[in-house]
Amino acid sequence: MDKLCCWKRAWPVPLLCAATVIALHAQTFTTLVKFNGANGANPAYVSLVQGTNGYLYGTTQNGGVDGIGTIFKITPGGKLTTLYSFAWSDGEFAAEGEYPYAGLVQATNGDFYGTTYIGGDNPTGGNYGTVFKVTPSGTLTTLHSFAGVPDGAYPAGLVQAANGNFYGTTQNGGDGNYGSIFTITTAGSLTTQHSFGGTDGMNPFAGLVQATNGNLYGTTQGGGTSDNCLNGCGTVFEITPSGTLTTLYSFGMKGDGGWPIAGLVQASDGYLYGTTQTGGTGGGYGTVFKITPSGKLTTLHSFDSADGQAPLAELVQGTDGNFYGTTSSGGANGYGTIFQIAPSGALTTLHSFDLTDGAYPEGGLVQDTNGDFYGTTSGNSSTGNDDGTVFELSMGLGPFVKTLPTSGRVGAGIKVLGTNLTGATNVTFNGTAAAFAILSPSLITTTVPAGATTGNIQVTTPGGTLLSNVHFQVLP
Repeated sequence: MDKLCCWKRAWPVPLLCAATVIALHAQTFTTLVKFNGANGANPAYVSLVQGTNGYLYGTTQNGGVDGIGTIFKITPGGKLTTLYSFAWSDGEFAAEGEYPYAGLVQATNGDFYGTTYIGGDNPTGGNYGTVFKVTPSGTLTTLHSFAGVPDGAYPAGLVQAANGNFYGTTQNGGDGNYGSIFTITTAGSLTTQHSFGGTDGMNPFAGLVQATNGNLYGTTQGGGTSDNCLNGCGTVFEITPSGTLTTLYSFGMKGDGGWPIAGLVQASDGYLYGTTQTGGTGGGYGTVFKITPSGKLTTLHSFDSADGQAPLAELVQGTDGNFYGTTSSGGANGYGTIFQIAPSGALTTLHSFDLTDGAYPEGGLVQDTNGDFYGTTSGNSSTGNDDGTVFELSMGLGPFVKTLPTSGRVGAGIKVLGTNLTGATNVTFNGTAAAFAILSPSLITTTVPAGATTGNIQVTTPGGTLLSNVHFQVLP
């Protein structure tokens, strides 16, 4: 494979960090960082993740010491630290992996886990990507190098399931070379759960989400049963933790969209929400949809280019109940947008990028516990710097808490992430009080108390009462 693969846009080299603030109606948009190559370049298809220490963590697919990607952390205020730069082993080959485009997930053990698109040190000589773990301070360990057939090639992001293992997808490889679904332990033992065959989907580009029923859901950008596209227009699928796959929906392109690259998110109403990068009734610029866990799909919005085109990343449900996302191009200036969409389908364009503040937001958003949203763009060119940005969008939403994990049995240890938690006086699980310890202003540890039921976690602090952004599910 070509050393630069297909990831680097032909963008020239860069200057340094800057901060630009643009007020739009009720929201405030802030460019926090402009990447400069040395500290990373072109964060793509990445949603940042909030760590238990209060930092946001992410990856860039290019840049760093050898130009093949970095891992970074950034404060909510915009101070960026490069934690790790991927490096060539011999000038042509990176045994630890190259181009970590898919972002990170923080596990319950406190470490972060992710994948690289290519590279690795497989005995067969394959250059098909890796799974790695990295500590919050930046020590990296390669857990698995993919071989193509039969375990997969070109992996996407990971999700840690309730059983403690990670689940992920590969774009190619597997038995039929149409991609695979795998599970991997924290120690690196990998099992292929499913190899796609075409009619059940092919070439999954995004990771999975575990729903409240315990099953995992995802999309494939090709395959399925529609004959409106060569090799199918893509699918939505369900897979059990043990590996039984069901194709829930095959896209048809014209009305319902096609070629979904983004993953799914389960909302508070139980539906799974997602996007297609093309198709729909608005000129073929992509859609937003919702689908029941049993497979009934509703198209909520078709983009018309003026309001954005080609959404490539998963949505996030904000604490106001609305969904927030990005389009990789289109909008008022043609360089992509940030949008808000209600569960009913009413869409509002919140920001159109104009190069000076970033361009091509191919990744999704994360809502920090301070209430604001954070994301990345793959490029910008205001001062010759075309290596991308990190930005913040404030919608005036208040602080809240998150839990790691979001489910557990009575007696299980739980981490509660927040902002300004010092001095907290009470933690409850849907009204049932729990013992807790304050470890830092951003972290409380607790255990699921006897008698707890599924519902919000509530933390009482000197500044007010904070609710969890999603219901914590008490497992039997």
